[in-house]
Amino acid sequence: MKDFLQKLKQKVVVAVVGGSDLVKIKEQMGGESLITSYDYVFSENGLVAYKNGVLVGKQSISRYVGEDKLQVFINYCLEYMSKLTLPVKRGTFIEFRNGLINVCPVGRSCSQEERIQFNEYDKVHKIRETFVEDLRQRFASYGLQFSIGGQISFDVFPIGWDKTYCLNFVDLETIKTLHFFGDKTYKGGNDHEIFADSRTIGHTVNGPDDTMKLLKDLFFRN
Repeated sequence: MKDFLQKLKQKVVVAVVGGSDLVKIKEQMGGESLITSYDYVFSENGLVAYKNGVLVGKQSISRYVGEDKLQVFINYCLEYMSKLTLPVKRGTFIEFRNGLINVCPVGRSCSQEERIQFNEYDKVHKIRETFVEDLRQRFASYGLQFSIGGQISFDVFPIGWDKTYCLNFVDLETIKTLHFFGDKTYKGGNDHEIFADSRTIGHTVNGPDDTMKLLKDLFFRN
């Protein structure tokens, strides 16, 4: 996939956007060379933004929401998770990032096997979905948005700080057509807002092979 994206970059502008912090995205996308390998790299939905290897934007949820409100919210999440009984529980249930809070009922230090196990359990018992609905009602006045992504966690951030935030840094005057590819494009998924945005042409994919097939059809026909 990494090699394929470099070939794609020779034809079109390529941007990577994810909800994780830059450290995690580097792990997923090939190491320290990440920010210079693509035209745009957006971690934390674009709250930390790089263009041509240069940092062009950085926002902070703690500054925006305020420490007092954040602590009330985090304390409630920890209390809620302490009452859950799951197949396993590990460590790092709350991960604080520049632009969002990541909440993980099973704990982000779980193994890959435990990650898959929780994901299957969650599909049946709706652990994350129920948790998010409770938070939406309890913290309605906080102006927060909730987005379920990946296999084990969900993100919490101010309204408008979803993946569409990254579009603030894209030169829409020269780039006339934007294609977005994501797997969590359903309502409530962390790809939904940018997938449905009027500025993008959204594509739902189910993995790297599917993504490459669509990209080949779009840009490598000739």
